[in-house]
Amino acid sequence: MIFDAARAAAIELLSPPFRAVFIKTLGLTVLALVALWFGLTSLVEWLALPWLETLLPGIPSWAGWLGGIIAAIVLAFGMALLVAPVTAVIAGLFLDDVAEVVERTDYSADPPGRAMPALRSLVLAVKFFGVVIAGNIVALLLLLVPGINIAAFFIVNGYLLGREFFEFAAMRFRAEDEARALRKNYAGTVFLAGLVIAAFLAVPLLNLLTPLFAAAMMVHLHKAISARESRR
Repeated sequence: MIFDAARAAAIELLSPPFRAVFIKTLGLTVLALVALWFGLTSLVEWLALPWLETLLPGIPSWAGWLGGIIAAIVLAFGMALLVAPVTAVIAGLFLDDVAEVVERTDYSADPPGRAMPALRSLVLAVKFFGVVIAGNIVALLLLLVPGINIAAFFIVNGYLLGREFFEFAAMRFRAEDEARALRKNYAGTVFLAGLVIAAFLAVPLLNLLTPLFAAAMMVHLHKAISARESRR
């Protein structure tokens, strides 16, 4: 089930509907980062530099310019690090669009799922952002423990990403409690699927597509598990 779901999701990433969602997501990400860049640079110019000049009144003018250049480099580096997390948050707002494409394309005979309310989608997007950040902080700490190293990244992210995205796919057809119970019943399968998503997340540039890939994959996995439950 897992590899079938992953293969189907990977193929669908190349389809026009998925490309449209990704371009929309990337465009909004660029706008958000540009706005953040101007906001932070303005904050540095209005607050940090005058404070530095007050603190060090004898500072030469060239030092102020040098400080501004260093601050710009630091901000640029920070923006580069934020590309993937910000893309993940914005993509989280379009997960229902991805799920609808998969359901309409591959499961047209089945009843369609219910889209989440806008507020719930926003909460899920922020939650996904928190999961990624928290998971990688924990993984970073575990990297300091001898013998664990890179395995920590995959275990932590595999569990967290598998849980969040499977419950998202399941909640389009089930109540939240029922979706959570189904995920617990298939905890091993969901975790292994999460490991596939974590591997996808570990690839630079490709990781920008992680939320779209994960949503599509878990829609397929939920459908397969639901079919198995129906046969039982």
